[in-house]
Amino acid sequence: MFSYVSLEERVPAKHPLRAIRAVVDEVLAGMDTALAGLYASTGRPSIPPEQVLKALLLQAFYSIRSERQLAEQIDFNLLFRWFVGLGVDDPVWHPTVFTKNRDRLLAGDVAGTFLGAVVAHAKVKGLLSDEHFSVDGTLIEAWASVKSFRPKDGSNEPPGPGRNGERNFHGERRSNDTHTSLTDPEAKLFRKGRGKEAKLSFMGHVLMENRNGLVVGATLTQASGTAERSAALDLIGAMDGRHRITVGADKGYDTADFVADLRSLKATPHVAQNISGRRSRIDARTTRHSGYEVSQRCRKRIEEVFGWIKTVAGHRKSRFRGTARVGWAFTFATAAYNLIRLPKLLATAP
Repeated sequence: MFSYVSLEERVPAKHPLRAIRAVVDEVLAGMDTALAGLYASTGRPSIPPEQVLKALLLQAFYSIRSERQLAEQIDFNLLFRWFVGLGVDDPVWHPTVFTKNRDRLLAGDVAGTFLGAVVAHAKVKGLLSDEHFSVDGTLIEAWASVKSFRPKDGSNEPPGPGRNGERNFHGERRSNDTHTSLTDPEAKLFRKGRGKEAKLSFMGHVLMENRNGLVVGATLTQASGTAERSAALDLIGAMDGRHRITVGADKGYDTADFVADLRSLKATPHVAQNISGRRSRIDARTTRHSGYEVSQRCRKRIEEVFGWIKTVAGHRKSRFRGTARVGWAFTFATAAYNLIRLPKLLATAP
């Protein structure tokens, strides 16, 4: 039996992925020169990087746990084949294609370029605020067990025998100065607050515009007590050709240095006041304005970004090791978040 219905006809006209694919195709077309330069012109033809990136978007959209499962889904799911650009009879790549191509995409900083291109797209740009922003950070658990966190001098006994041997940490003082993870040396032991469990983690940072809650900047660093503020200043400072803006943040950013640095970047600090046992650096000159209260409401939407990235895109615990690879995946996930929001935002746009 034969079917003469094309993949294009099988996808409903109002399917959300249609609006997303139209934007993604235009964004990737603008990146064609940069993507082509990552592949050699000799040897066996490589998988088009545009198709690899589209497949990774599907992995984030549909919470696919592994690249092996992603390849299986593309093989039998006609919607996935249509989105990626494969025909019904085209063979699907081996899962190792993603592993082999990741280093090329990583070397070209494709995730950051892709996010910037999505934000600069004409349809997306009209949805963004150019005056009001928010910043925050979140912990991304590293792909490493606390059992791998060993003294740098090689002392202390290893875990007990067996695949998951026991280890008694009671009474042992551990810190990032004296210990390191043998599995992922770039991961740092960190806890978010008092009473929280310390885990080997990285820290992801996002700059969000306040009109529709879309991400306009993202980065990932090693976890530390000052990483959130330092990364926020870097993200704000990287915004070219802007006028004075407002920046909302939680009370963890209410420090003298951060507030002063924000003002030097021509940004009004709409930071939540931290009045627990000390004087806040945000005074009535800022809080008396109605816009301050609006920023405090809008800044909480950044938690929606982190919630989607961790639960839907599957980055609560990273599947990669090292700051570069974990950061690439985190930044690409923020671009996927923007894209998944587009169909509804464009449908309600004036």
